[in-house]
Amino acid sequence: MSAATATATARQWQRVLLLAALAAAAGALSAQTPRLAPFDLEEATVADLQQRMADGGETSRSVVEKYLTRIDEIDRRGPELRSVLEINPDARSIADAMDAERRAGHLRGPLHGIPVLIKDNIATADRMMTTAGSLALAGAPAPRDAFIVERLRAGGAVILGKTNLSEWANFRSTHSSSGWSGRGGQTKNPYALDRNPSGSSSGSGVAVAANLATVAVGTETDGSIVSPSNVNSLVGIKPTLGLVSRSGIVPIAHSQDTAGPMARTVADAAVLLGVLTGADPRDAATADAGAKGRRDYSRSLVREGLRGARIGVVRNRLFGYSASTDELADQAIADLKREGAVIIDPANIPTLGKFDEDEFDVLLHEFKADLNAYLATASPAAARSLMDIITFNKEHKSAELPYFGQEIMLLAEKKPPLTNAKYRRELASNRRLAGPQGIDATMKAHRLDALVAPTGGPAWIIDLVNGDGGTAAAPGPSTVTSVAGYPHITVPMGFVRGLPVGLSFFGRAWSEPTLIRLAYAYEQATRHRRPPTFAPTANTNDDQRRDR
Repeated sequence: MSAATATATARQWQRVLLLAALAAAAGALSAQTPRLAPFDLEEATVADLQQRMADGGETSRSVVEKYLTRIDEIDRRGPELRSVLEINPDARSIADAMDAERRAGHLRGPLHGIPVLIKDNIATADRMMTTAGSLALAGAPAPRDAFIVERLRAGGAVILGKTNLSEWANFRSTHSSSGWSGRGGQTKNPYALDRNPSGSSSGSGVAVAANLATVAVGTETDGSIVSPSNVNSLVGIKPTLGLVSRSGIVPIAHSQDTAGPMARTVADAAVLLGVLTGADPRDAATADAGAKGRRDYSRSLVREGLRGARIGVVRNRLFGYSASTDELADQAIADLKREGAVIIDPANIPTLGKFDEDEFDVLLHEFKADLNAYLATASPAAARSLMDIITFNKEHKSAELPYFGQEIMLLAEKKPPLTNAKYRRELASNRRLAGPQGIDATMKAHRLDALVAPTGGPAWIIDLVNGDGGTAAAPGPSTVTSVAGYPHITVPMGFVRGLPVGLSFFGRAWSEPTLIRLAYAYEQATRHRRPPTFAPTANTNDDQRRDR
């Protein structure tokens, strides 16, 4: 055998051994993926369940029982996702009442008898707690329902339970792990159990992605609905500020806070949004919700909704942090064009990045004022002010501060009242830069119906030592939409090594009908959503292009 032949043979054997090792690794990965029993309600939509109940194949009670069994099997045990903090002890009796009304010929609306999970910063005047994930508020029932809970109950929804979240909606530490709370521990991403579910509405995102409920409600100050939706292959809607009431929701900042839907389809998210909207006397920001919002967004569910739409691609700052995500976004843009949209690329927002630091300062000011006001009216608990929370955390360090601290709370406690000139100047400047001089100016210049960009990159590894990493800090469209108070919808656009990523549609204030129409048409044309496999880790041996 010649030296050249020997070298070639050696290389062949190296290649065979490498392929064998890769195959063994893939086999080991597959072997570790939990085998779960088939779930009868997997990927069931609101319309599916309504049809089953109308046909007599299911009742609200039977649907609730199936979801409760599913929660026990994979959230409490099995993969142990830790997405649901608490089950509503009255869920079965509420379902029975909704079934009785159905038999009597009375339906309250599209959510009649449908199980809904809500984030544990949304107050319910029942036997569940409202804690924002903190042990400092544990044991204290809320004095009354949040307005959106009143809307859900009036619409016939069955509130199934409360979801875990990044404690205090991720406004406690600069080194936090999203999805962790003192009350619930660390929520896991169902697409790769060692990956972060993103926050702060992590439990709502994971629960819906894993088919633990039909839909869920999250809250957002900057990214907390759209980011967990992004990494859990969901549709998330962050509404226009004032479309959905905040009364009865543990706050961060009144200039940016809002609740919104998280669902597996645009249609389900639209149904839930319609139920949540409405003017609330306890929230002055909702004064225009009755006139400018809708109770029925079904008219926006148009399959050909992209035809003729003018859509701008925001490339500055919102691309470039993940090559694989950018590749999927470029394919999504091509899909939009194929469906008849007129693409303006780029349609950059010149003010991006000019208000990020001021945004954080505004949030610090408002967090102190708004949380103190909320706690002053809450039921008696261990904490009645931000300083009480800080003190409680210090006194219960092993339970509340085992992995990261409360630097953000300490910064907020030092802030002056909201009459402070610097705060008021920053707030006005931020709104101007994000809204009139940002989104509005770009859309007017190009005569656009909406803007698009990647929602975010794939999920990062859970790290309780260093906190969030990877693409967690990458700039996304949530900042400009949150600061402006404008609507933002994310829709699944594919997978990177088995990890979901989403495409964002955003635009002017009160443009939810337009954004839902565009998002629905894109979803129906591409259908990227798929249920999780509860793999132990991401499949890094797989070419991401296979995931399209």
